Amino acid sequence: MKLDSDDFELFGVPRQFEQDSAVLDARWRTLLSESHPDRFVSEGAQAQRLAMQWSVRINEAHRRLKDPLARAAYLCELHGAPIHAEDNTAMPGNFLIQQMEWRESLDEASTLAEVEALESAVAALRINVLGELRRLIDDQHDHAVAAQQVRALMFVERFASDVDHRLEALEQ
Repeated sequence: MKLDSDDFELFGVPRQFEQDSAVLDARWRTLLSESHPDRFVSEGAQAQRLAMQWSVRINEAHRRLKDPLARAAYLCELHGAPIHAEDNTAMPGNFLIQQMEWRESLDEASTLAEVEALESAVAALRINVLGELRRLIDDQHDHAVAAQQVRALMFVERFASDVDHRLEALEQ
């Protein structure tokens, strides 16, 4: 293992969006057991520190590979299409209109059923965007367009979180 390996190399999985969660989890457990600091007690403090660095690196890679949004952003960046979410918020007009309509609907929703309907709509869009990301990254290798979809998914995820908070408030 090399500390400068990308996450896919580290985990020994293909550099693609589509990943098997069970494979990632199994590889994570194996890597952590191989690098656990307790295994290096007899080799001294320096070896234990290095093992701790490896454990942190492995956990970061696992978190990134398991999360579809983080994985897509990482793949885009690896292929020269950084997300730049903090300074590039350009979205298609129809997407922005939908976001504004959803925000209004959430603000006006007064019943659990209304918020649950929004939750379903957001979940459906999320599934569609994830499918589009898989197609753009794995099939078409169009990381620039995929980066736009990642930014859109970031908006969707943020709104989904707002919907979840609203559901929690209504359920209490």
